[in-house]
Amino acid sequence: MNNEYRIENDSLGDVYVPKNALFGAQTQRAIENFQISGRMPNPIFVKSMVLIKKCAAVVNSSLGYLNREFREAIVGAANQVLAGEYADDFRVDPFQAGAGTSHNMNVNEVLANLATLSLDGELGEYLIHPNDHVNMAQSTNDTIPTAIRLGVLLLSDDLFESVEDVAISFENKSIEFDSIVKSGRTHMQDAVPVRLGQEFSAYGLTIRKDFDRLVNAVDKLLVLGIGGTATGSGLNAAPEYRHLMIKELSQLIDKPLKASDNLFESMQSQADLLEFSSAMRTLSISMTRIANDLRLLSSGPGTGFAEIKLPAVQPGSSIMPGKVNPVMIEMLNMSLYHVIGCDQAVALAVGAGQFELNVMMPLMAHELFEMMQILTNSLNAFNNKCLKDIEANSVMTTFWLERNAVIATVFNPIVGYAKVAELVKIAVESQVSIKEVFINATQSGDLLNIRTGENLNSKQVEDVLSSVIDMTNGGVLS
Repeated sequence: MNNEYRIENDSLGDVYVPKNALFGAQTQRAIENFQISGRMPNPIFVKSMVLIKKCAAVVNSSLGYLNREFREAIVGAANQVLAGEYADDFRVDPFQAGAGTSHNMNVNEVLANLATLSLDGELGEYLIHPNDHVNMAQSTNDTIPTAIRLGVLLLSDDLFESVEDVAISFENKSIEFDSIVKSGRTHMQDAVPVRLGQEFSAYGLTIRKDFDRLVNAVDKLLVLGIGGTATGSGLNAAPEYRHLMIKELSQLIDKPLKASDNLFESMQSQADLLEFSSAMRTLSISMTRIANDLRLLSSGPGTGFAEIKLPAVQPGSSIMPGKVNPVMIEMLNMSLYHVIGCDQAVALAVGAGQFELNVMMPLMAHELFEMMQILTNSLNAFNNKCLKDIEANSVMTTFWLERNAVIATVFNPIVGYAKVAELVKIAVESQVSIKEVFINATQSGDLLNIRTGENLNSKQVEDVLSSVIDMTNGGVLS
């Protein structure tokens, strides 16, 4: 065993730590205690914590609490991790002890051991101590919520780009499809005509509004409670510490961070995280509705609406040759449902705090980062492999429009609601086009213009129906 492990100790006693591991006793206890999901911490959670430790070393040194040699050793260790090295030494399961103490200590121990090695010490010797030096002026309770906010900010640019790209694609399609008139549908039943481009323009604006909600929610995450230490009082942190930390972190991630004006609120409440999670949920619900529309519009192609054509990206059946399914939209739907579920977990976690701390922060971190990455990747895949290449099927839009008796609505101001309803009923029951029914009515002298008191003729009927594209712009036809 001595060849495989080294013995470290903490306040509870001796701990056997793998001989070459960069983590230490508290991480090892967490590994043994929390064998839950089999997952490692999200890399962005590690990165954001390491950024805090790096800045803290610089700030504490500038305040005279950490000597230059130790500062450089910690900063050097942080830079190695930030460069992507030693990822396997961050091992604590996302489902862990409350507040994130295990995650914080995992980062502290890895950086302390790397820094110790740089000073010619040995693993576990801790010439630079995880608590006294790497964690100086910090607590799990202020570093973890700060790290979550930093992680969200670091991932937000990619998420924003993916959402905006989807909005742009819908807007481009709305222009491309603007001349295509089709049957509108309300209550899943025939309704007055719209243009396919108008449908897609609504999708684009919906996503634009959801984008704005995301941006507004992220802006609130620029406010950090770093320096609050354990409860918000700032115990063991110099008065200047939190403002200097904000300055250092702002430079590192190139974001206009701000210091919280009430550190107690920053420790107690994680409502800002919930607001951002809720914005992602709203986007996911919007996209779910739109995705369902797209699946219906492309249904068939022989027995469905088939008003749009989706790009074929893979065979759709193991038994039915030639079948092609809307797989990219199906993937998107499943991803969106997962995000919505994650939001519910965040909501429960945010509501589970007590007094000066919410201990459910590790769950918030795990779910938020998961939501952001799944949303980003699924939206990109949907946009690039489906949305950009959707085609209109004008043959089918015309086919269904000609069978839509509700286009007779345009005659309401001309012959009256009751007469139109009577003729629509005839068209539906006899399965004859509305044009034919109205022309038959003119030939029998049974179509009176309520404005003039004169009977309509067949040419007037044809003129009104040929103005179907004008009907999609609203107003009253003369």
